Amino acid sequence: MTDIDAWFAGRIPDDWFKGPAEVIVDRDEIVIIGTLPEPEVEDEAMLRAACESRISGHREDTRAKRVAIAAQAESRLGRKVSWGATCGDLRVIFTHLAVPTMTRLRIRERLVLDVLVDSGVARSRSDALSWCVRLVARNQDEWLDELRGALTGVEAVRDKGPTV
Repeated sequence: MTDIDAWFAGRIPDDWFKGPAEVIVDRDEIVIIGTLPEPEVEDEAMLRAACESRISGHREDTRAKRVAIAAQAESRLGRKVSWGATCGDLRVIFTHLAVPTMTRLRIRERLVLDVLVDSGVARSRSDALSWCVRLVARNQDEWLDELRGALTGVEAVRDKGPTV
């Protein structure tokens, strides 16, 4: 558990989620996603609608407190805070940043994006690039986890080194 995870664990009311919230952190944003208890619905076909309703109700009922927690976190941690919830198989992120990222692509890479746009897979080059990133994340999850672990090791070694 990181300091950020611990901070949110201390701030989020215990009755909001079933277990600890998932905390996703990058340079710009912190996303907090909690799991809500699945509604007891006898008809499995109605489960999705019941989960949508449970998430919507949680969002409305906790709005003021979530905004207050986010303001404190943003001041303390220097990043925007977004919220979401899961219920059953449904995952909803309430609001989150779409951060522009500068990149330089050569013609072959731009042509790949253009094929995705021209075929209707993506609305724009930006959307196509997001699609490609999601595809890599989904298909290379194990490799990315290994890479993240290696970075953690690098950070630990760097922290032990001399200070400048």
